[in-house]
Amino acid sequence: MSNGKDIYKAKCQNCHGENGEGLGQLAPPLTDSVFLKANKTRLACFIKNGANESLIIHGKEYKEKMPAFPELADIDVAQVMVYITNSFGNKQGFVPYTQVSKDLQNCK
Repeated sequence: MSNGKDIYKAKCQNCHGENGEGLGQLAPPLTDSVFLKANKTRLACFIKNGANESLIIHGKEYKEKMPAFPELADIDVAQVMVYITNSFGNKQGFVPYTQVSKDLQNCK
């Protein structure tokens, strides 16, 4: 999980915070998020392609767009997903690289 943590620190921490707490109205928290569980297949797309839609997380609307990280290989996306979904109070288990690759092929 260390590579996922390194990627998180480099690409995600500025907005989502060191402890996944988010950044006010700009970036949603990643702490114990029901949203992460409900959108696990979309998470890979958000990381690789960004998010242009407003999101409702913990009853709060986030309208700020999430930047894309197209330079990340599928394996890097999988590793950062494992880190995010098993940190900050989340305990979702392993994220298979093959599933992430499949999810990325289905991004809209």
